[in-house]
This record gives sequence, structure tokens and C-alpha cells, in this order.
Amino acid sequence: MSWDMAITAYLRYLSTERDRSVETVRAYRADLENLREHAGRTGRVELADLDLGVLRSWLARMRATGFAAATLARRASVARGFSAYTARRGWLPVDVAERLASPRRPAALPNVLTAAQAWDLLAPGPRQVPDNAPSDDNAPSDGNAAAGPREQAVAVRDAAVLELLYATAVRVGELCGLGLDDIDGERRLVRVRGKGGRERAVPFGVPAHRALRTWLDRGRPVLAGTSSGRALFLGVRGGRLDPRTVRRILDTRLAAVDGVGPLSPHGLRHSAATHLLEGGADLRSVQELLGHASPATTQIYTHVTPERLRAAFEQGHPRA
Repeated sequence: MSWDMAITAYLRYLSTERDRSVETVRAYRADLENLREHAGRTGRVELADLDLGVLRSWLARMRATGFAAATLARRASVARGFSAYTARRGWLPVDVAERLASPRRPAALPNVLTAAQAWDLLAPGPRQVPDNAPSDDNAPSDGNAAAGPREQAVAVRDAAVLELLYATAVRVGELCGLGLDDIDGERRLVRVRGKGGRERAVPFGVPAHRALRTWLDRGRPVLAGTSSGRALFLGVRGGRLDPRTVRRILDTRLAAVDGVGPLSPHGLRHSAATHLLEGGADLRSVQELLGHASPATTQIYTHVTPERLRAAFEQGHPRA
């Protein structure tokens, strides 16, 4: 079995059987091609020549050239998955990556908003947009799309986007992938398709529901066109909203909030999760809301709420 055939088969397996996204499969391909090139440089040209020493030297070379620990950990994970697959298929005599260790990743979190800052971010009211700032990835080049009713529709959309992002703590890609049929307004639930094709139902509150109703009644009909389909959020040309536009919406609104540094949509997700835990939500429930496969992933949010942990200790421990 050649490298090319093994990589192609593994990527097909990831796409069809593991339901990995196009972006994930593309990243795996790049990582495996990099591994193959490294193996060739060490004289291990054939797939059957791959062994633990080659994998360890691959990671060591990247570490020496300054790759981040997160990148090394991801590539080690890719190598383990590929090795296990090829061993199961009999293309390698053994799983050569079974004892490959991952570099420890730093437990770093992005900036998070305080609850008061989140309140200010979502407060209604006009926001100043720089004259040279594009309003939308789908905006036409003549710049006339954001005038009159369309400008109002975009403002209504932006408010609904931020309300739903914060209310549900969904990923920006999940938000942009939502359809009209994913919203259950009566029960205030949104159906989200997460990583690995897993679906989850996430509740949202009255403010997000109100913003969504306004968008659906007064905003979306203005922007909708032949390319809209059943997409929930639209760009100004009527296509599905792009994640880059969501980032610009957030940047614009954050400019009006005092004392806030740079924050990505994922930082807003972190903020919502942190505020849930600070408000007394249990870790298992937050794990379900965020769509984490493991509670260990969710547990990192407890690192930014020491006050809550101390309060729980003092309330519950008999020797506090």
C-alpha cells in the first residue's frame, strides 16, 4: 500500500464514516502530506517503513522550528488516527503511533467579558460604523446596499446574531449554518449541528427570542433573495451569512463598550459559558449546551471562576 492510497482512503473514511467537515479533512491531508515528506527525508520512503522513531523525529523537528504546542498536539493526534486506521486495514504490521505522546497544551483562554460588559454589548441603540468599514462580506462594491430599509434590516440582523450567539454559546460556524427550520420559537430552542455531525438542542432566552422575531418579521424579508434558501441569517446580497461578517459585527459593537480588549466570536462563547457557571449552572449541563464530547473540555471554564469554586467549598465542605 502506497502513501497516496493510504492517505486517500483514510480521508475518505473520515469524511464518509466519521462525518468530518471539509475543512477538517483538508487540514488532515496537509498534516499527513507533511509527515510523508518528513519520512522521505529520513529515508523511510514506503508507508511500511513508518515507525515510532519517524513520528517522534517529526514532532521534534517541528518543536525545534518553533511550532506551537497546540499545533504539535493536533498533528500527533492526526498521526495516531492514521496509524490506527492503517494498522486495522493491515497496511502497517502494528499501530506504530500507539505510544506516541502529545505535547502538553497550555491551558490558555481568550479574553472574556464580564456580565456587565455583555449587557452593554447587547444593549439596544445605534453604533457608529467607520466610513471605510465593509458592512458585509456579501455587500456589493458600489456601497449602496446599506441604505434605508436595508440598513435597518442589517441592524436588526446584527442584534439578533449577537443575542443568539451569547444566549446559546454556539460556535460561529454553527450559527451561520442555522436554517429557519432549526428555530423552535414556541419552546425557545435552537437545533444545532456541531462537530462530527452531532446535533443538540440549545435553549435561548426572551431577549434572543424577541430579537429573532424582529429579524424574521422585519429584517430577513428585506434581504431575502433567490439565493437565500432556508438560511436563518443572511448577508446583504441574500446569501447565507459568512462567519467573517459575524466577526466584524462583534468588532463594531465592542468598540462602543468601555474597557474591552479584542474579542472573537469564540470569546463570546467562552464568556457565555463562564457566566453560566458563575450563575450556578452545573458542569454537565454546560457541557451539553456547548456540545463538548468530554466534560474535561468544559472543565477549563472553571479555571476562570475561582470565586464560584470558593463559594461552593465554603457552602458544602464540612471543614470549610
